[in-house]
Amino acid sequence: MQPTPSLQNTLARAVARVLRPLARLMLRHAMPFAAFEELAKKVYVEVALSEFAIPGKKPSISRASILTGLTRKDVQRLLDDSAPDSATTAEHYNRAARVLTGWIRDPEFVDARGQPRAVEVDGPLSFTTLVKRHSGDMPVRAVLDELLRVGAIGRREDGQIEPLQRAYVPQQGALEKLNILGADAADLIDTIDHNLQHGATDPRFQRKVMYHSIPNAALPSFRKLSAAQAQSLLESFDEWLAAHDVDDAPGQPPSDRSRVGVGIYYFEEPAMAPDTQRGST
Repeated sequence: MQPTPSLQNTLARAVARVLRPLARLMLRHAMPFAAFEELAKKVYVEVALSEFAIPGKKPSISRASILTGLTRKDVQRLLDDSAPDSATTAEHYNRAARVLTGWIRDPEFVDARGQPRAVEVDGPLSFTTLVKRHSGDMPVRAVLDELLRVGAIGRREDGQIEPLQRAYVPQQGALEKLNILGADAADLIDTIDHNLQHGATDPRFQRKVMYHSIPNAALPSFRKLSAAQAQSLLESFDEWLAAHDVDDAPGQPPSDRSRVGVGIYYFEEPAMAPDTQRGST
């Protein structure tokens, strides 16, 4: 079924809204349009080949050319170009985050007040123990270096290490934060796309609460409230997911598995003038 003009127009407006903050970010980091255009072409081709093949037929350059509007020569060139491996970066991020949240909620690693204890790198109930419990087969040194680099943990004068924050939110440099952009924004768009296709029969939770005219003086209080309650909710979700993220019983066939999670984000921007608000959609 061909999309209607009204649907195409609505989609164009929605994509333009998505592109505005993305264009702002790319311009701030000196990414020229030609580089963005090349990336967009490559992703179009990859998605066309991997997700829009005709059942029973092998994906082809001609099929990708028809779907994307690119020439067959362009499709071939884009397929021949090597692309950075984002999957490795995303997995690194996920494993490091699991170690940090495990440190905060694992009863053997918190004190009587529920605060995470400082630990040695090696030994019983050490950082090495945390990695083995919560990060699978990731090398201990790689996880340690990652969390130190982004400022999530720190070394004390006695050589022990301790968490400096309760969540994996890089504080140093833009590289790690840009990696999170690629992972988290993609997950949100995937959820919206799923709800457009299957929302009537298999909806995924997607909600937000928003008011248009909150006094700026009240914002610090709400930032603090939302951060504390959102972190508490995510930690309870993490506890449930960690309890179910287990290997199959010996001798049992491999079970079907999925990557699953819940994301929460905070936003604010200056309120629009009343006349502008009335005309917004």
